[in-house]
Amino acid sequence: MAFDTAVSGINAATADLGVIGNNIANSSTTGFKTSRAEFADVYATSLLGSGGNAIGKGVSLTSVTQEFTQGNISFTNNALDLAINGNGFFLLSDDGASLYTRAGNFQVDREGYLVTNQGHKLQAFQVNANGDINGQAGDLQLDTSLVDPGATSLATIIANLDSRETPPAIPFGGPFDAFATPPTVPDPDSYNATTSATVYDSLGNAHIMSMYFVKTGTANEWEVHSTIDGVTTSGPDTITFQSNGKFDPGTLPIELSISGWNPLNADGTATGANAQDITVSLSQFTQFGSDFSVSSVVQDGFTTGQLLGLDIDDTGMVFARYTNGQARALGQVALAGFSNPNGLQPLGDTTWAETFSSGAATLSAPGSAGLGVLQSGALEESNVDITQQLVNMIIAQRNFQANAQVIQTEDTVTQTVINLR
Repeated sequence: MAFDTAVSGINAATADLGVIGNNIANSSTTGFKTSRAEFADVYATSLLGSGGNAIGKGVSLTSVTQEFTQGNISFTNNALDLAINGNGFFLLSDDGASLYTRAGNFQVDREGYLVTNQGHKLQAFQVNANGDINGQAGDLQLDTSLVDPGATSLATIIANLDSRETPPAIPFGGPFDAFATPPTVPDPDSYNATTSATVYDSLGNAHIMSMYFVKTGTANEWEVHSTIDGVTTSGPDTITFQSNGKFDPGTLPIELSISGWNPLNADGTATGANAQDITVSLSQFTQFGSDFSVSSVVQDGFTTGQLLGLDIDDTGMVFARYTNGQARALGQVALAGFSNPNGLQPLGDTTWAETFSSGAATLSAPGSAGLGVLQSGALEESNVDITQQLVNMIIAQRNFQANAQVIQTEDTVTQTVINLR
């Protein structure tokens, strides 16, 4: 009888409607992947096979297959939102168990870990003390403590000294001490040009280093004097240019050395910082017939700083930006690839688990090994096509109604047979 066949058809249509309903319900779920129901016909067979005129026994649901096509990427104002443009999955840790997701709406928990809304921790390749990736995946954690300051060891100044200058009428003098009683400072008429730079001691305290340039009576020759916080630290040092206004390449590099500088507070007392040496590079100075000008002053020290924000590039490198202008690599987001993504087991919360069918996960950096790149400040939308789902729903509804009609027709035929006299 056709009752069982029609019932299998109704069950199949119901399952199809269930899959369609789930797709539509998750059409706005970040990182959701649409599914489709797949069916197969059913035939009664024996050890000798089925007859040539065998009538099918209905239909069965063989699989609910996910479609891992790319969803649209929408941009947000949150730097912790990540979207994968291409293949791959984010690797998550649920108390040590590995989970995989395409939903990149991460946040920072109270311990500084990047986590999902369910508290699963994002995994990243770790970095060593030098900021180099070591290839070991682990929890990505932000360090919100103050970063250590860096004492200045090198300052590089690029400037032009005016070749038209004449030696000052007043000798430069010195040494100078701004904390003496009375303070002693250079006379503005005793030098031709001056510039300054901020340098830092080992405690992160800022100090002003001043450089004074004095034209001598010898052609193309200058004296250089330096003070830090108004206290003489070096000089006079002599630098000599060629007739073309540049240094003789054989004399490079041109460097001034400040040795054993003891940092002082604003009242002239010791800060408690270590004594330090500073090298001042003047190798890119010129002496042309143009006004004195400073093109660049760069030094390698910095004060302490607090975490200001994060930058994540398309290769997954996570950089922390600090209030002192420094940036440090915290890790590189790891992406997982599978030989058969359709074999992944859905776990809910837009996560999947590895199975035998999916194959083992292969971890790589974004943009490598066939994996997609990352887009920070963006989320991948669901790949559900609402229009297609509505069409599929109409088809599934017709299938349900048609199978119900078969049952009704079979019931009428059965009643006719029963009523025979």
